[in-house]
Amino acid sequence: MTTAASQPAARAETSREGDTLVVRLGGDWQLTAAWPVWSKLVAEPSPARVRLQGDGLGAWDSSLALFIREARAWCEANGAALKLVDLPAGADRLAQELAKKPVKPPLQPHGLPDLFAFVGKATFKTWSEIKDIAWLVGECAFSVMRFFRGRAQFRWSDCLVEMQECGAMVLPIVGLISFLVGIIMAYQGAVQLRQFGADVYVADLVGLSVVREMGPMMAAIVLAGRTGAAFAATLATMKANEEIDALETLGVTPIDFLVMPRLAALFVMMPLLAVYSNFLGILGGMVISWSILDIPTSLYWAETKTIIDLSDLSTGLIKAATFGLIIGLSGCLRGLKSDRSAAGVGQAATSAVVTGILLIIVSDAVYAVIFNALGW
Repeated sequence: MTTAASQPAARAETSREGDTLVVRLGGDWQLTAAWPVWSKLVAEPSPARVRLQGDGLGAWDSSLALFIREARAWCEANGAALKLVDLPAGADRLAQELAKKPVKPPLQPHGLPDLFAFVGKATFKTWSEIKDIAWLVGECAFSVMRFFRGRAQFRWSDCLVEMQECGAMVLPIVGLISFLVGIIMAYQGAVQLRQFGADVYVADLVGLSVVREMGPMMAAIVLAGRTGAAFAATLATMKANEEIDALETLGVTPIDFLVMPRLAALFVMMPLLAVYSNFLGILGGMVISWSILDIPTSLYWAETKTIIDLSDLSTGLIKAATFGLIIGLSGCLRGLKSDRSAAGVGQAATSAVVTGILLIIVSDAVYAVIFNALGW
């Protein structure tokens, strides 16, 4: 078995003949390999004439033309005469063509954006987002009307599959997070309440916080990151593959067939997940109270029952159902409005999570004001 000999590397050897700088080029000049740099070959004092000789030159490509262009530019800048000896004519012609191409100036950093332009763009973007949300809410309202009239293209099998995906499949992660949140809240509350001898009120703190706020909130945030992103990615992929266009061509309404089963599944499962999250959050607080505060579990449970009433439980369930609709709307909206590309699928999933969590926080704040006004 024979091996090919390695190609000789590009080289440039310099010598002085009076006021003439002689540069002898040799080897193979390839763009994929290193070649000499002209600025490193020129030494003081600057020569009056430069002679490039290519008697030892092998194979060459545009790297040789770039070298000649650099030498020519240096000679013009320093008033030296350039002479080419035994160099390929094609390399010189290519170097002259490259010299005609202007060098791009370095990019200047942009200044601060104009305040009025920034505010105007943000306003138009916000208004466009509001119109998109209003469009989807209106389409879903018409779909509900068609459903009760028996004309909606709604499949219960799809709804049941989505209920399993956003219900039973998320129980482990929701349970773990809710349990840990209950432990954290009980531990932090115990550190403060122990100073006043009010250890038993840890049950009140954990019970009310979990049932009214943290239980529905934790379940909603988990589903926004898991289910909302999945909805957006699924619908965005269908849009990129023109499956949604095919449904419309066949006379199938995408809102009835794709959006409503997902909204119904989240609307039904979110309150159940909130109850599950409430139970595990209270259980986490009970573990801390029993292990650190030496509070019997029976006393902890009795204190929890005295502080939580039906209004607290209904408050959390109402929030949970609303959060489910928000997650479904955010995911489906981003999926339906995504770009028809692979990058659009990722952007839709990311935007669905951000939009869902933002609207969950806003709606929770609105509910806090409403429930406070109603005395709940």
